[in-house]
Amino acid sequence: MPAIDFHRTLPGYAPTPLRDVPRLAAELKVGRVLVKEESSRLGLPAFKVLGASYAIARVLGERFGLATVSLDAVRDAVRGTDVRLYAATDGNHGRAVAHVAALIGAAATIYYPPGITEAAKKAIAAEGAQTVESEGDYDDVVARAAADAAADPTAVLVQDTSWPGYTDIPQWIVDGYGTLCVEADEQLAALGVAGPDLVIVPVGVGSFAQAVVSHYRASGANGGAAGGGTLLAVEPDRAAGLVASLRAGRPVTAPVGDTIMTGLCCGTVSALAWPVLRDGLDGAVTVSDDQAAAAVDDLARSGVDAGPCGAATLAAARLVLGQPGWREAIGLRPDAVVLLLSAEGRAANPVPQDRV
Repeated sequence: MPAIDFHRTLPGYAPTPLRDVPRLAAELKVGRVLVKEESSRLGLPAFKVLGASYAIARVLGERFGLATVSLDAVRDAVRGTDVRLYAATDGNHGRAVAHVAALIGAAATIYYPPGITEAAKKAIAAEGAQTVESEGDYDDVVARAAADAAADPTAVLVQDTSWPGYTDIPQWIVDGYGTLCVEADEQLAALGVAGPDLVIVPVGVGSFAQAVVSHYRASGANGGAAGGGTLLAVEPDRAAGLVASLRAGRPVTAPVGDTIMTGLCCGTVSALAWPVLRDGLDGAVTVSDDQAAAAVDDLARSGVDAGPCGAATLAAARLVLGQPGWREAIGLRPDAVVLLLSAEGRAANPVPQDRV
């Protein structure tokens, strides 16, 4: 079953908005700027539930031998059994796993590093999950969650990054994220746009970017040019694992520091994502907290609800299109359509008051 067909069976499913922002198009000197706004996705303020719900349905469908994978079928199969979902998170993924666990009647244990916001911690707990604050950075917390899950016979580890021997569930998460791209295609078509000329996607571990690159490189949806147009990734300058890996020509782990883009605060790219991003992206840039915070504010003035991770895509567009020669280097026409993928709303990750 394609992921979007599964998502359409979920209560409250609807495509998230594609916002047309003429003011930003004028600023960036392009034909159109469109923002895919993920501030309200299946009851949560971020896109992550697309991947979590589909992967959980797939893995539990296999565990219980379900002929049809649907929310109702999974809920019925879980009833009366011991199932506990484990996940590490820097905010949105963990809340999504906890939310789906509550929907199907499973338990959940969610691990997170100390640096995530208090709002994110409270939101995960409010979904009914057991929460564990674990010392170290995101990579350390992933290792802790995986080790604890391995020791629990009831466990299913639902992690949005992969490593050797752990690939099926991360790939199903990526497949779930593909729903966002299918929606964007349909919304662009309704506007009479064949496809975007430039797509900018935020990167943490890279699974979302993997879905985006796979979609556009496979479909060639780009307004006429072959191969899906220009695809650009953006990371925080304090957690730039992808940029470091691209520079090295191989996967490397980058040091991470505090950033308001907490959902992107990951130093190691997913093993599944790396070859897709290496071969499919046209480039990757980093932005600062100040640039992301300014973009949050500017998007809000245009009626777009974006948290720092989502607004990082606008910060990247400003960086790239404002640098002499970059626009020409990527062949961007004056009438180009720019698609910014905003992964979260402000409620998912409020900007600290000293950054407002």
